[in-house]
Amino acid sequence: MSYRRDHRATRSALFDNYDSIEEGGITASHSYSHDMDEHDNDKAVDNLQDRVTFLKKLTGDIHEEVESHNRMLDKMGNGMDSSRGVMSRTMDRFKMVFEKKSNRKTCKLAGWFLMYFMHG
Repeated sequence: MSYRRDHRATRSALFDNYDSIEEGGITASHSYSHDMDEHDNDKAVDNLQDRVTFLKKLTGDIHEEVESHNRMLDKMGNGMDSSRGVMSRTMDRFKMVFEKKSNRKTCKLAGWFLMYFMHG
């Protein structure tokens, strides 16, 4: 029985001021929780600011890269335009040469047929 009495005494000693501890504990816990929430929010805001800064820099880098590629594509387009002009002039020259030789061959062929029919 003395064991039970000691156990009850210890238990009652632990919870003698339970009401005051609970009230103080709630206030302390609430204050602590509020401070932790504020601290967590500050950390989250700092984290978001770091991410925004990073994304801003990344966006700037992407913009520079796009501008660089656009300049390169413009140069390539201008080069293609000038190549197209050179190619067009070259094709015109080939057409003229082909037409001249074709006309010559046609005339020679017609001449051979005329001579063949006249002799025949």
